[in-house]
Amino acid sequence: MFSSRLNWSLRPNRLSALLEEKRAAGADVLDLTESNPTRAGFAYPQAEILTALADTDALRYHPSPRGLDSAREAVAGYYRDRGTKILVENILLTASTSEAYAYLFKLLANPGDEILAPRPSYPLFEFLADLESVHIRQYPLRYDGVWHVDFDALEQAITPRTRAIVVVNPNNPTGSFLKRAELDVLDSLAAERGLAILSDEVFRDYAFADEGDRVSTLAGERQALTFSMSGLSKIAGLPQMKLGWIVASGPRRAEALEALELIADTYLSVSTPVQVALSRLLALSGGIMEQIRQRTASNLARLRETMLGSAATLLRTEGGWYAVLQVGRSRSEEEWTLKLLGESNILVQPGFFFDFESEAFLVLSLLPEPAKFAEGVSRLRSII
Repeated sequence: MFSSRLNWSLRPNRLSALLEEKRAAGADVLDLTESNPTRAGFAYPQAEILTALADTDALRYHPSPRGLDSAREAVAGYYRDRGTKILVENILLTASTSEAYAYLFKLLANPGDEILAPRPSYPLFEFLADLESVHIRQYPLRYDGVWHVDFDALEQAITPRTRAIVVVNPNNPTGSFLKRAELDVLDSLAAERGLAILSDEVFRDYAFADEGDRVSTLAGERQALTFSMSGLSKIAGLPQMKLGWIVASGPRRAEALEALELIADTYLSVSTPVQVALSRLLALSGGIMEQIRQRTASNLARLRETMLGSAATLLRTEGGWYAVLQVGRSRSEEEWTLKLLGESNILVQPGFFFDFESEAFLVLSLLPEPAKFAEGVSRLRSII
């Protein structure tokens, strides 16, 4: 009766089943996977946010497929403040980055076509692709003290049905930024093969240090047709506001934007209130962003200090909200996470959730409140 697009297993895995059992028993679980900033103890300017949403202009419906001019001008200002000039006409608003992916898959691929995505990375791509009847093929990121793109493997993954290459910059969960030399190769390769580049840049503002060869955004002059995506969820720590965007760059961008406008006009999903409030929400984002930066940097330093001299290795991360620990192969990742939760009430994510190629890696969020994070990683070390 139902579409094969939804042919996903809904059975709880062993970790989620144990977590449900623990919580039902009233256990105080230290959740080191928390990625929702609104539940992480940050101080939001509540009155200012609510005032921004109370603009009377939000009571009038403005069906604009690309997004209200004022909202797109606010997005252009976000890039301008970071040193990149973006024309308003090259911006299209979406309800989220996930919706941006859906629009771009619709734009670029027919059923059965392929999109290349990095491995390891965020596990949502396969679900988004399935819903559009396209397939994800993975290309690997390699780690030798720093993360880098394996371009030989990427080229081998390209087939006649490949339509685009996804980059996550910085990557989730590795925290690795694309480097300028890598961008040059990627841009040339995509242009030569007639492929688009989809750049997910939601964590771009959360670098742990400045490095000269790091690429912060792919928006700008490109050889290949390129789409840069971001939104309020990470920039302002406001995932509930549901506003993201696509910035188109490179050849055929005007043609691509016309087609995207047609797609967006079919859904008209971005709400007027959040569009009207966008310029003020972005203006308020600095204080929230700084709290998140301080929290993630502090927790990363605590994690590094706690794991020093242990049997675990903290992999180098350049930005984002996550950290990766490599632990011994005496247990599988599933066994590690079950042991940590079962014996010490610590919840972490196994590397296979993010398609790490080998065992054994654990992924931790750097967002939890410092006292909880410190207690969690202390217990984690004692188990490791």
